[in-house]
Amino acid sequence: MTLFSSPPRPPAAPTGPGSAHPTVEQSGIRPPLRARHRAVMPDWLTLYYEDPVELTHGEGRHVWDAEGRCYLDFYGGVLTTMTAHALPEVTAAVREQAGRILHTSTLYLNRPMVELAERIATLSGIPDARVFFTTSGTEANDTALLLATAYRRSNQILAMRNSYHGRSFSSVSITGNSAWSPTSLSPFQTLYVHGGVRTRGPFAELSDAAFTDACVADLEDVLGQAHGGAAALIAEPVQGVGGFTAPPDGLYAAFREVLDRHGILWISDEVQTGWGRTGDHFWGWQAHAASGPPDMLTFAKGIGNGMAVGGVVARAEVMNCLDAHSVSTFGGSPVTMAAGLANLTYLLEHDLQGNARRVGGLLIQRLRAVTAGLPVVREVRGRGLMIGVELAGPDGRPAPHAAGLALEHARAEGLLVGRGGREGNVLRIAPPLTLTVAEAEEGAELLGAALRRTQDAAEAERQP
Repeated sequence: MTLFSSPPRPPAAPTGPGSAHPTVEQSGIRPPLRARHRAVMPDWLTLYYEDPVELTHGEGRHVWDAEGRCYLDFYGGVLTTMTAHALPEVTAAVREQAGRILHTSTLYLNRPMVELAERIATLSGIPDARVFFTTSGTEANDTALLLATAYRRSNQILAMRNSYHGRSFSSVSITGNSAWSPTSLSPFQTLYVHGGVRTRGPFAELSDAAFTDACVADLEDVLGQAHGGAAALIAEPVQGVGGFTAPPDGLYAAFREVLDRHGILWISDEVQTGWGRTGDHFWGWQAHAASGPPDMLTFAKGIGNGMAVGGVVARAEVMNCLDAHSVSTFGGSPVTMAAGLANLTYLLEHDLQGNARRVGGLLIQRLRAVTAGLPVVREVRGRGLMIGVELAGPDGRPAPHAAGLALEHARAEGLLVGRGGREGNVLRIAPPLTLTVAEAEEGAELLGAALRRTQDAAEAERQP
């Protein structure tokens, strides 16, 4: 697969099982898939679109649904298809490893796990690093919290407002985004500080330097009210579910000075920002590099390119602080490790970080151009191939209804994007890192058309 390939042609009509013949649902033998989903899945399991889509296959930056419609994928399964759909190198690695052995567990030596850990430890920038593999970002953050609280003998956690760190009981309890925090019960005393959202809130009108000073003062004030010493600050360098918001570069370096005085650990949640997606840096924490590397970083999503891989990197003193036995049944699976190795190799050999910087910069410019003059678009922001389009009403207040319409209109145009922000008013754009210039141009035009339709609908709704 070449990096700058043309958009793929729709695959030839298959034969045999799964072919273009009427599906079971269409034949009337069984209810439609959506009804079956509702009958057995939780009500809170979100589905995009009024008429949810079933994606059946993909290639490169494109996916196809069960009706054969092709979409340009600008979301990658929530930033998880990092390189490309059906990347031959990853597919071959999975097939080859699966043909040898599927599972062993961490009770046995595992060559692919050790080899991937060696590469990630070196890339992390953390000295004397140790790596523990999990199956998701949620589990990675859960592990980091376990390590921090055990190491510091404290259940106090500092977290950022508007943050998101996963769906487990522990990670929900440090999530500062109320839309994704279904319970107030918590195993931690969580203390939330300012800084993750630059363009809203009490410090929005300040200069970057004054914003940073104000957030540092807020952190100091929070610590002054805390009982005992906090275990760690956990922070996303760019808030993902929160709507791709970020502080000024250097904020976490300034925070680190305060944290170090108190012996508090810094956990960088790189589940969405890692592996070069922001273009300027391989890790999000490197935008705050004056502080040096974090004590821990967590990763997941993109490294597996769709396979279930997550993990924690920590300096040895922290990683080795647990005084009880532990294993991971599925973390470090030979098959997922083989996929991660192949995917990481492809990313580095093809300089996908550089591609994210170049093509992402072009995409941001084009999106700003096609949305100029649309009052419904409050801001286009981002870094590399991690871009947010925030929608607002005439009064400047968040417009989640408009974002819902834009999501539908984009799909109708042949483009898949995500949605986030505390109020659900931000379109999230995060294509695979192999995105070509032509695809960036095409995607910007498609989203521009979708947002113009959204603007027209918003104006029509305001008519008497």
